[in-house]
Amino acid sequence: MQKAYKNLEFLNSRDARSLRILSEYIEPQARFRRYNVRDTVVFFGSARAIPGDEARERLAAAEKEGDSKKIKLARGQLDLSRYYDDARTLARMMTEWSKGLESPGKRFIVTSGGGPGIMEAANRGASEAAGISIGLGISLPMEATINGYITRELAFEFHYFFMRKFWFVYLAKALVVFPGGFGTLDELFELLTLVQTRKSQKKLPIVLYGERFWDDVLNLDALERWGTISEGDQDLFHVSSTPQEAFEYLRGELVRYHLDPGEDSAP
Repeated sequence: MQKAYKNLEFLNSRDARSLRILSEYIEPQARFRRYNVRDTVVFFGSARAIPGDEARERLAAAEKEGDSKKIKLARGQLDLSRYYDDARTLARMMTEWSKGLESPGKRFIVTSGGGPGIMEAANRGASEAAGISIGLGISLPMEATINGYITRELAFEFHYFFMRKFWFVYLAKALVVFPGGFGTLDELFELLTLVQTRKSQKKLPIVLYGERFWDDVLNLDALERWGTISEGDQDLFHVSSTPQEAFEYLRGELVRYHLDPGEDSAP
């Protein structure tokens, strides 16, 4: 006889879906408690971004080969690579500051979707500051789910997108959205909706990083003109284009809303 909770055929069946969903809530919760993770700063962005030095090498190789399609692709990768480098720098700055806080426990832990690109850059920057970082991966057929810079004990792989999104939001005290595609936009607008409708009542500063990209991709002024968002809804986020400016904004908001007076040890 086999106990039900050891029956893998049952656990992977349609009938046990509610158990699998519940597991993706309870197991991360237990792990976060075990490692005393209380709050996070979440980085979203493209999985396709690569480091600047790698992008320059690819462009040089494409130009040497003389293939116009490869040159066009490599130039696009070089343009996007600045955001990989900036995410890495910002994550390092946030981690260094967080480690210097006087409060006990782990605060404002850099968190990403666990994959390559901007996600990797965020975990990499935190690692370079000798800090821990979280990766909330998702099992996908087309890309690696976990990059090599995530703290091993805090690497997760989700099956359900909605449970992964829950953990993005639940512990988050700030959100930084770098240039990205459908997934990044989906995550951004879901978070904006939660804040706009006050389903999320905590103060959650949201940074759109890369003014040139977001001005090109989003025309939120049109939504306001058409009356589908209210005047002031665009104040729900802040636009930054340098790691230093984004860091100063995030630090100010986190100190203002989530730290006790005098807890910030930065000058």
